[in-house]
Amino acid sequence: MGIFFIILLLILFVGLFILLWHYNSPRYKGKEGERWVHNILMALPSEYYVMDDVVLNTVRGTTQIDHIVISKYGVFVIETKNYRGIIYGNDDSKKWNQNIVTDVTYRKKWWKTYTYVTKHQFYNPVKQCLSHMYEVKKSLKEWPYLKIVPIVVFTGGADLSNIHSKNHVIYDNDLLVTIYLYKTIFLSNTDMQKIVERLTLLNVREYVDDTTHVKNIREAKMAKINKVSLGICPICGGNLVERRGNYGCFLGCSNYPNCTFTTH
Repeated sequence: MGIFFIILLLILFVGLFILLWHYNSPRYKGKEGERWVHNILMALPSEYYVMDDVVLNTVRGTTQIDHIVISKYGVFVIETKNYRGIIYGNDDSKKWNQNIVTDVTYRKKWWKTYTYVTKHQFYNPVKQCLSHMYEVKKSLKEWPYLKIVPIVVFTGGADLSNIHSKNHVIYDNDLLVTIYLYKTIFLSNTDMQKIVERLTLLNVREYVDDTTHVKNIREAKMAKINKVSLGICPICGGNLVERRGNYGCFLGCSNYPNCTFTTH
Protein backbone atom coordinates (compact mmCIF):
# COMPACT_ATOMS: atom_id res chain seq x y z
CA MET A 1 0.00 0.00 0.00
CA GLY A 2 2.87 2.36 0.88
CA ILE A 3 4.66 1.70 -2.42
CA PHE A 4 1.44 2.25 -4.36
CA PHE A 5 0.93 5.58 -2.59
CA ILE A 6 4.50 6.69 -3.40
CA ILE A 7 4.07 5.74 -7.06
CA LEU A 8 0.80 7.67 -7.18
CA LEU A 9 2.50 10.74 -5.70
CA LEU A 10 5.31 10.49 -8.25
CA ILE A 11 2.81 10.26 -11.10
CA LEU A 12 0.93 13.30 -9.79
CA PHE A 13 4.19 15.24 -9.36
CA VAL A 14 5.39 14.42 -12.88
CA GLY A 15 1.97 15.28 -14.31
CA LEU A 16 1.92 18.61 -12.49
CA PHE A 17 5.46 19.37 -13.69
CA ILE A 18 4.53 18.63 -17.32
CA LEU A 19 1.37 20.73 -17.02
CA LEU A 20 3.26 23.72 -15.59
CA TRP A 21 5.96 23.36 -18.24
CA HIS A 22 3.32 23.31 -20.98
CA TYR A 23 1.53 26.45 -19.77
CA ASN A 24 4.84 28.31 -19.42
CA SER A 25 6.30 27.20 -22.75
CA PRO A 26 6.93 29.87 -25.43
CA ARG A 27 4.73 27.97 -27.88
CA TYR A 28 1.72 27.96 -25.54
CA LYS A 29 2.20 31.62 -24.65
CA GLY A 30 2.49 32.47 -28.33
CA LYS A 31 -0.75 30.66 -29.15
CA GLU A 32 -2.50 32.37 -26.23
CA GLY A 33 -1.40 35.76 -27.59
CA GLU A 34 -2.64 34.87 -31.06
CA ARG A 35 -6.03 33.80 -29.67
CA TRP A 36 -6.30 37.07 -27.76
CA VAL A 37 -5.53 39.13 -30.88
CA HIS A 38 -7.97 37.03 -32.91
CA ASN A 39 -10.73 37.92 -30.45
CA ILE A 40 -9.85 41.61 -30.81
CA LEU A 41 -9.96 41.38 -34.61
CA MET A 42 -13.39 39.78 -34.44
CA ALA A 43 -14.70 43.20 -33.34
CA LEU A 44 -13.90 44.63 -36.79
CA PRO A 45 -16.89 45.44 -39.03
CA SER A 46 -17.92 42.94 -41.70
CA GLU A 47 -16.07 44.91 -44.40
CA TYR A 48 -12.83 43.51 -42.92
CA TYR A 49 -11.86 39.88 -43.52
CA VAL A 50 -9.62 38.17 -40.95
CA MET A 51 -7.29 35.22 -41.63
CA ASP A 52 -5.34 33.53 -38.81
CA ASP A 53 -2.21 31.35 -38.83
CA VAL A 54 -1.43 31.67 -42.54
CA VAL A 55 1.52 29.68 -43.92
CA LEU A 56 2.89 30.67 -47.33
CA ASN A 57 5.49 28.90 -49.43
CA THR A 58 8.62 30.96 -50.13
CA VAL A 59 11.84 30.42 -52.05
CA ARG A 60 13.45 29.65 -48.66
CA GLY A 61 10.79 27.24 -47.39
CA THR A 62 7.71 28.53 -45.58
CA THR A 63 6.73 31.62 -43.60
CA GLN A 64 4.02 31.70 -40.92
CA ILE A 65 1.92 34.85 -40.47
CA ASP A 66 -0.12 35.19 -37.29
CA HIS A 67 -2.94 37.29 -38.79
CA ILE A 68 -3.83 38.92 -42.09
CA VAL A 69 -6.69 41.43 -42.32
CA ILE A 70 -8.00 42.21 -45.81
CA SER A 71 -10.09 45.31 -46.42
CA LYS A 72 -10.79 47.84 -49.15
CA TYR A 73 -8.41 50.14 -47.24
CA GLY A 74 -5.48 47.75 -47.61
CA VAL A 75 -4.05 44.54 -46.22
CA PHE A 76 -2.75 44.42 -42.64
CA VAL A 77 -0.03 41.90 -41.82
CA ILE A 78 0.05 41.35 -38.05
CA GLU A 79 2.78 39.76 -35.93
CA THR A 80 1.72 38.94 -32.36
CA LYS A 81 4.09 38.80 -29.38
CA ASN A 82 2.89 37.66 -25.96
CA TYR A 83 5.52 39.15 -23.63
CA ARG A 84 5.69 40.84 -20.26
CA GLY A 85 8.41 43.04 -18.80
CA ILE A 86 10.28 45.95 -20.38
CA ILE A 87 11.06 45.59 -24.09
CA TYR A 88 14.07 47.32 -25.66
CA GLY A 89 14.67 47.54 -29.41
CA ASN A 90 14.74 49.49 -32.66
CA ASP A 91 14.21 48.83 -36.35
CA ASP A 92 17.88 48.14 -37.13
CA SER A 93 18.84 45.76 -34.30
CA LYS A 94 18.84 42.04 -35.01
CA LYS A 95 17.64 41.12 -31.53
CA TRP A 96 15.33 42.83 -29.06
CA ASN A 97 15.68 42.55 -25.30
CA GLN A 98 13.12 41.65 -22.65
CA ASN A 99 13.84 42.57 -19.02
CA ILE A 100 11.53 41.22 -16.33
CA VAL A 101 12.01 43.02 -13.02
CA THR A 102 10.79 41.15 -9.93
CA ASP A 103 10.85 42.26 -6.31
CA VAL A 104 11.87 39.30 -4.16
CA THR A 105 11.55 39.16 -0.37
CA TYR A 106 14.43 37.81 1.70
CA ARG A 107 13.57 34.53 3.44
CA LYS A 108 14.63 35.53 6.94
CA LYS A 109 14.25 39.30 6.61
CA TRP A 110 10.68 39.52 5.36
CA TRP A 111 10.69 43.33 5.61
CA LYS A 112 13.49 43.59 3.03
CA THR A 113 13.31 43.05 -0.72
CA TYR A 114 15.79 42.96 -3.53
CA THR A 115 15.31 43.39 -7.26
CA TYR A 116 15.82 40.37 -9.52
CA VAL A 117 16.10 41.00 -13.28
CA THR A 118 15.56 38.24 -15.83
CA LYS A 119 16.90 39.04 -19.31
CA HIS A 120 15.88 37.41 -22.55
CA GLN A 121 16.53 38.14 -26.23
CA PHE A 122 14.24 37.47 -29.18
CA TYR A 123 14.40 38.14 -32.92
CA ASN A 124 13.43 41.65 -33.99
CA PRO A 125 9.66 41.36 -34.63
CA VAL A 126 9.68 44.39 -36.96
CA LYS A 127 12.10 42.62 -39.30
CA GLN A 128 9.97 39.49 -38.97
CA CYS A 129 6.78 41.38 -39.83
CA LEU A 130 8.41 43.22 -42.75
CA SER A 131 9.54 39.91 -44.23
CA HIS A 132 5.95 38.63 -43.93
CA MET A 133 4.71 41.79 -45.63
CA TYR A 134 7.21 41.23 -48.44
CA GLU A 135 5.92 37.69 -49.03
CA VAL A 136 2.29 38.88 -49.04
CA LYS A 137 3.22 41.62 -51.49
CA LYS A 138 4.83 39.08 -53.82
CA SER A 139 1.70 36.93 -53.62
CA LEU A 140 -0.47 39.93 -54.56
CA LYS A 141 1.70 41.50 -57.28
CA GLU A 142 -1.36 41.88 -59.53
CA TRP A 143 -2.28 44.80 -57.23
CA PRO A 144 0.97 46.84 -57.29
CA TYR A 145 -0.52 49.93 -55.63
CA LEU A 146 -2.22 48.05 -52.83
CA LYS A 147 -1.42 49.37 -49.35
CA ILE A 148 0.11 46.62 -47.19
CA VAL A 149 0.59 47.62 -43.55
CA PRO A 150 2.86 45.69 -41.15
CA ILE A 151 1.80 45.77 -37.48
CA VAL A 152 3.58 44.26 -34.47
CA VAL A 153 1.16 43.94 -31.55
CA PHE A 154 2.19 43.01 -28.01
CA THR A 155 -0.08 41.25 -25.55
CA GLY A 156 0.81 40.20 -22.01
CA GLY A 157 1.30 43.61 -20.46
CA ALA A 158 4.74 44.41 -21.90
CA ASP A 159 6.21 47.92 -21.50
CA LEU A 160 7.01 49.32 -24.98
CA SER A 161 8.22 52.77 -23.87
CA ASN A 162 11.80 51.88 -24.85
CA ILE A 163 10.95 50.82 -28.43
CA HIS A 164 12.17 53.11 -31.22
CA SER A 165 10.48 52.23 -34.51
CA LYS A 166 9.09 53.95 -37.58
CA ASN A 167 6.63 51.08 -37.92
CA HIS A 168 3.55 50.18 -35.91
CA VAL A 169 4.73 48.51 -32.68
CA ILE A 170 1.68 48.75 -30.45
CA TYR A 171 -0.22 47.46 -27.43
CA ASP A 172 -3.14 45.12 -28.07
CA ASN A 173 -5.70 47.74 -26.99
CA ASP A 174 -4.43 50.04 -29.78
CA LEU A 175 -4.85 47.48 -32.56
CA LEU A 176 -8.31 48.44 -33.81
CA VAL A 177 -7.51 52.16 -33.58
CA THR A 178 -4.39 51.60 -35.69
CA ILE A 179 -6.31 49.71 -38.37
CA TYR A 180 -9.00 52.39 -38.46
CA LEU A 181 -6.33 55.04 -39.22
CA TYR A 182 -6.30 53.82 -42.82
CA LYS A 183 -9.29 55.18 -44.72
CA THR A 184 -8.04 55.58 -48.29
CA ILE A 185 -9.82 53.06 -50.52
CA PHE A 186 -7.48 50.86 -52.60
CA LEU A 187 -9.76 47.97 -53.50
CA SER A 188 -13.19 47.40 -54.90
CA ASN A 189 -15.34 44.72 -53.30
CA THR A 190 -14.54 42.44 -56.25
CA ASP A 191 -10.77 42.88 -55.88
CA MET A 192 -11.02 42.40 -52.14
CA GLN A 193 -12.79 39.08 -52.68
CA LYS A 194 -10.15 38.03 -55.22
CA ILE A 195 -7.39 38.74 -52.70
CA VAL A 196 -9.17 36.71 -50.02
CA GLU A 197 -9.49 33.82 -52.48
CA ARG A 198 -5.83 34.16 -53.54
CA LEU A 199 -4.46 34.08 -50.00
CA THR A 200 -6.81 31.25 -49.03
CA LEU A 201 -5.55 29.24 -52.00
CA LEU A 202 -1.89 29.96 -51.17
CA ASN A 203 -2.30 29.13 -47.48
CA VAL A 204 -0.67 25.71 -46.98
CA ARG A 205 -1.16 25.50 -43.20
CA GLU A 206 -3.15 22.25 -43.42
CA TYR A 207 -0.23 20.61 -45.26
CA VAL A 208 2.64 21.99 -43.14
CA ASP A 209 2.89 21.09 -39.45
CA ASP A 210 4.89 23.06 -36.87
CA THR A 211 7.84 20.65 -37.00
CA THR A 212 8.21 21.04 -40.75
CA HIS A 213 7.88 24.80 -40.48
CA VAL A 214 10.62 24.99 -37.81
CA LYS A 215 12.87 22.83 -40.01
CA ASN A 216 12.26 25.22 -42.91
CA ILE A 217 13.12 28.18 -40.70
CA ARG A 218 16.43 26.62 -39.63
CA GLU A 219 17.39 25.79 -43.21
CA ALA A 220 16.48 29.30 -44.35
CA LYS A 221 18.51 30.79 -41.48
CA MET A 222 21.63 28.86 -42.53
CA ALA A 223 21.16 29.90 -46.17
CA LYS A 224 20.78 33.53 -45.06
CA ILE A 225 23.94 33.37 -42.91
CA ASN A 226 25.91 31.92 -45.83
CA LYS A 227 24.77 34.67 -48.21
CA VAL A 228 25.49 37.46 -45.72
CA SER A 229 28.98 36.04 -45.11
CA LEU A 230 29.59 36.37 -48.86
CA GLY A 231 28.33 39.98 -48.86
CA ILE A 232 25.14 39.09 -50.71
CA CYS A 233 21.68 40.35 -49.74
CA PRO A 234 19.56 37.25 -48.91
CA ILE A 235 16.38 39.06 -49.98
CA CYS A 236 17.12 40.41 -53.46
CA GLY A 237 20.68 39.25 -54.24
CA GLY A 238 22.20 42.75 -54.20
CA ASN A 239 25.52 43.65 -52.63
CA LEU A 240 25.78 44.44 -48.91
CA VAL A 241 27.45 47.78 -48.20
CA GLU A 242 28.44 49.38 -44.90
CA ARG A 243 26.18 52.18 -43.70
CA ARG A 244 26.00 54.33 -40.58
CA GLY A 245 22.79 54.90 -38.62
CA ASN A 246 21.70 56.37 -35.33
CA TYR A 247 22.82 53.22 -33.52
CA GLY A 248 26.18 52.65 -35.22
CA CYS A 249 27.42 50.92 -38.36
CA PHE A 250 25.50 48.17 -40.11
CA LEU A 251 25.35 46.37 -43.44
CA GLY A 252 22.57 47.36 -45.80
CA CYS A 253 21.47 46.31 -49.26
CA SER A 254 22.86 48.36 -52.15
CA ASN A 255 19.37 48.29 -53.71
CA TYR A 256 17.89 50.46 -50.93
CA PRO A 257 15.13 51.83 -50.85
CA ASN A 258 13.70 49.05 -53.05
CA CYS A 259 15.18 46.52 -50.62
CA THR A 260 15.42 47.39 -46.91
CA PHE A 261 17.48 44.41 -45.70
CA THR A 262 20.02 45.27 -42.99
CA THR A 263 22.23 43.32 -40.63
CA HIS A 264 24.86 44.11 -38.00
